[in-house]
Amino acid sequence: MTNGAKASTAQALPLASRNIAVLSREGLPPPDAPKWIWDVDHPYLHGIFAPVDSEYEADGLDIEGELPADLEGCYVMNSPNQRHQPPGRYHYYDGDGMLHALYLRNGTAVYKRRWVNTLAFEHEAKAGEAVWPGLAGPFNFDLPGGPIKDNSNTDIIFFGGRMLSLWYLAGVPYRIDPHTLQTVGPEDFGGAMPAKLSAHSKVDPVSGELIFFDYGNEPVMTYGVAEPNGQLVHQVDIPLPGPRSPHDIGITENYAVLHDLPMFQDAEVLKKHGKRIVRFHPDVPARFGVIPRRDNPEDIRWFEAEPCYLLHVVNTFEDGEWVVMDGCRQANPIVDPDPNDGELAKMLAFRRRVHALYRWRFNLRTGEVREQQIDDLNTEFPRVNPLRVGRPSRFAYHQYLPLPEDGTLTGRCQTFDALVKYDTDTGAYQRYDYGPGVYGNETPFAPRTGAGATAGEDDGYLVTFSTDTKDWSSHALIFDATDITRGPICRIRIPVRIPLGFHANWIAGTQLWADG
Repeated sequence: MTNGAKASTAQALPLASRNIAVLSREGLPPPDAPKWIWDVDHPYLHGIFAPVDSEYEADGLDIEGELPADLEGCYVMNSPNQRHQPPGRYHYYDGDGMLHALYLRNGTAVYKRRWVNTLAFEHEAKAGEAVWPGLAGPFNFDLPGGPIKDNSNTDIIFFGGRMLSLWYLAGVPYRIDPHTLQTVGPEDFGGAMPAKLSAHSKVDPVSGELIFFDYGNEPVMTYGVAEPNGQLVHQVDIPLPGPRSPHDIGITENYAVLHDLPMFQDAEVLKKHGKRIVRFHPDVPARFGVIPRRDNPEDIRWFEAEPCYLLHVVNTFEDGEWVVMDGCRQANPIVDPDPNDGELAKMLAFRRRVHALYRWRFNLRTGEVREQQIDDLNTEFPRVNPLRVGRPSRFAYHQYLPLPEDGTLTGRCQTFDALVKYDTDTGAYQRYDYGPGVYGNETPFAPRTGAGATAGEDDGYLVTFSTDTKDWSSHALIFDATDITRGPICRIRIPVRIPLGFHANWIAGTQLWADG
């Protein structure tokens, strides 16, 4: 298909693509997207989701406003960025991992983006085409590593001086050079660590320990703790009623909170046909297992709560005899498909999630469970001050997602339309809307460089990437975390477009440039 045919072709595409104009200027792909996307009728390959076609770096970026002198470090985001035209129906989670990073030091700003060179990425690079069909199938169990490509596109953490790229289904952690973003390779800490880690493994800000879990197609969850040097110091298997797919974990100073939630795959279908058919079971309670950091499976205490699903934990901490966990709760994570979406209906429906800021309290002495909704605004991708992870906290920073019923493609695909700062004790919040056609990304908290132990919890900055689909311009936005309603105190122009990503992190300059 030639470039000249694009405008007329857009009129004939099905509903999923005829509405692309909501996210894409004049309904056309961004100019730096791979040319093959115009042949694929899929909203998660167009507009703000369209992949970029190359790696890139630039220094001396244009800065609007004053770059805070006490903000030095790296904002790094992981994202799905499909390199080759998919052979099947494509799923948003199928995209190859790509890292985008902004480095701030000595009053200057540098931007870099690199693909995560996973084993699967290199396999497809040699083939010159996509090999794995993706989550939408059909599955090929003869492919290297299994039928689903471990693309390491989900999260990025800094542990023991190492930057690690992680995958949402629990995959091989890939070590990334934190200064160049080049992939070093699979990381197992010299054989000390297990082969796979969950995407949302947690690093304790005080001990430096990594608390992680792993799961698969068996009725068991592996839970473990590793020292900052990568030495595995604790690992146990936790029996479960069946195969589960938890996404996150909570940690406190002394405990971990594991999730056994009533949205799981049909074990019989998986066994007989090798297919992952996930269902929500509203008659099955949600279970949260509180286990001392380094205790055995028999020491875990399970607490039952109202049925729900939980993608992301806000924070978890101890309050006397209580363990408190805040998260973005989904009362019903499976939305009815819209038949107008055709063969993409199930996948699009699964992405139209409705969340609410929620609090669970588990009493370690009596076994009592208390739960309450803090607020009903549809927000997700929560972050807290990283120095408060596992400790009492009050402020959280979320992304607002448009509701599915608003009838637009943004509602159907759920973009990040606003930044929300919550007071989790009261439910009060501040909100900053990115603007019409402008979308943000996950926004971690960046403590002020040199801030001492007496610094206030929100005494620091928030950093994110944004992209304006009206002209495809991208910026890094820096907010004063005490008052986001003021808008960005500094905007840094990124010379290239940044697609919507998954998770991001802030690495303090004292960690990143520890050797000078």
